[in-house]
Amino acid sequence: MPRFFIRAEQIIDTDGTKAVHITGDDAHHIARSLRMATGERITVCDMQSHIYECVLISITDTEVVAEVESVSDSDTEPKTFIKLYQAIPKGDKLETVIQKSIECGACEIIPFASERCIAKIDKKDAPKKAQRHNKIAESASKQSGRGIIPVVREAMSFAEAIEDASHSDLFIFCYEGDGTMSIKEILKACPDAKTISVMIGAEGGFSLKEVERAREKGARLAGLGKRILRCETAPTFALSCIVYETEL
Repeated sequence: MPRFFIRAEQIIDTDGTKAVHITGDDAHHIARSLRMATGERITVCDMQSHIYECVLISITDTEVVAEVESVSDSDTEPKTFIKLYQAIPKGDKLETVIQKSIECGACEIIPFASERCIAKIDKKDAPKKAQRHNKIAESASKQSGRGIIPVVREAMSFAEAIEDASHSDLFIFCYEGDGTMSIKEILKACPDAKTISVMIGAEGGFSLKEVERAREKGARLAGLGKRILRCETAPTFALSCIVYETEL
């Protein structure tokens, strides 16, 4: 069943009957691309983890109205709020990271520039890139049945990223060097963490100076197994480990 995200104020209650009003690109998509008809059903999310099962009662190119048949809480959101900090990879790899990380349960994604990043932050182009990345996030959220659309923030510096990550209940810093623990061991040592930050490096990994700065900020160094993972594979692997331990 097609899934759409709306703001809570788009749900209007008239004499006890709730109706969802969908406008803009989504209305055009329903009318023209999907060619849906009145009487067909859609699923709507209000980005607050509430799911509305609806039946279409009016369709135009500019506005679609659907009557709410039932409301339930989303059961697709992870039990912990997981923030992914991804060092900016080269090319379009970040787009793949965003898509797959949202499928795996990331609730927020923060790109950042580390010492060994080949790609650099372009402050002038940052808002445009963030807009594109959030469109990818919306598409991935629809495809994977999420109850929210995770936000992809504008890229920041490494110093800003570790400061931001340090405010979570648990800060996991993925590193291929010595002195690491498994994600399973780290999670068992912090069973009550409600927010988890996960930091992943780019193609060249992290410098020793960056590792020490992260450790000073309270990061737990985590290894990702015996094999070296590509930077676009590592976040999917790390998030899968977290979700398995906390949810499955």
